[in-house]
Amino acid sequence: MTLLKVSDLLARKGKALQLEMLTGDVGLDRAIRVPQVSSPGLVLAGFTKRFPAKRLHVLGETEVEYLRSLSPDDRRASWETFLNFDLPCIFVTKGQRVPKELVAVAKERGIPLLRSKLSTAEFYQRLTPFLNEVFAPTTKLHGSLADVFGVGLLFMGRSGIGKSECVLDLVERGHRLVADDAIIVTQSGNEVLIGRAPELTRRHMEIRGAGIVDVSAMFGVHAVRYQKRIEVVVQLVDWEQAHEADRTGLDAQTTTILGVEVPKVVVPLNPGKNITVVSEVVAMNHLLKYSGVDSAHLLNERLIAQLAEQRDLREYLAEDYE
Repeated sequence: MTLLKVSDLLARKGKALQLEMLTGDVGLDRAIRVPQVSSPGLVLAGFTKRFPAKRLHVLGETEVEYLRSLSPDDRRASWETFLNFDLPCIFVTKGQRVPKELVAVAKERGIPLLRSKLSTAEFYQRLTPFLNEVFAPTTKLHGSLADVFGVGLLFMGRSGIGKSECVLDLVERGHRLVADDAIIVTQSGNEVLIGRAPELTRRHMEIRGAGIVDVSAMFGVHAVRYQKRIEVVVQLVDWEQAHEADRTGLDAQTTTILGVEVPKVVVPLNPGKNITVVSEVVAMNHLLKYSGVDSAHLLNERLIAQLAEQRDLREYLAEDYE
C-alpha cells in the first residue's frame, strides 16, 4: 500500500503549491492514504454522514466565507465537528486569512493546517496529478523497453536471450532506450501503462561480455528518454519453443499488465535472424493498425474475395453443357 506523509508532500510539492505551514511542525508525520482531494462541504454545517475523512481537504473562498458568516459559537462548533475527524491535512487556498481559533484547534488535534497563495482551481490542478501519480498501481518487470518510431516496445523473454542486445542495436540505429533489465510500470488512467527505469540504473544497460554501459555517454542524450508508454510486448522465444508464433498476423495476441491488455508479438529466434529489423517492422505495423490499416486482414479479405470469384466462375462453367 502506498504511504505518503504530509512531510513528503511538502518536500516534493511545497514550492509548486506555494505552501505555508500555519501549525508549525504539528502533524507532518501524518499519512496520506488516498489520492482524492475535496472540500469539507456539508460537514461544516453539521452533516457528517458519508463524510470522506481520509481525503485531503481544501478550504476555499466559499468555505471560509461560510465560516465567517457564523456566530462565534456556531463557528467554533463547526470547527470542532470538522476537526473531530482524523484528517490527514487541511489546506486553505487564495492566501486567505485564517482565524487564530481554527489554527489553535488544529494544533490541539495534531492536524497540519497549510495555506497556499494559489486559487482553489489552480491548487487542485497542481495537486491532483501528483497524487494520482504517487498512488497509481505500479509493478516492476524484467525486460527492456525502447522507443521505436515513437512506439513503446517492451522486450521480454528468458534471461540471456538477447533483449538488451536487441535494444542496443536499435539505439545504434537511431531509436531510444527507456529502461533495461528492471522496468517500473505505472498505470496512468484506465488503459495507459507508463514504463521507466529505476533512478539508479537510468541510461545504463548491461551487455553480456561488455558489462555496464552508459548509453547517453556513448550515443548522446537523444538516445535515451525518461519514460514511455508501453504499446506492444515483444516476446522473444527460442526457435524450438515457438509454438505460439503467428505467421499471418490474423490471430492477434495480448498480454495483461496491471489489468491492462497490451498487444503481444511472439518472435522466435534462430541464428542469424535480424531481430532489430523485425522489431522496427513490429513498431511500424502497430502504427499502421493504429491509423486503421491492418495489412493481414486486408490481404485476407482480398484472398476471400478472389476465392469467391473463382468459385462463382467454376459454378458458371459447370452449367455450360455445350
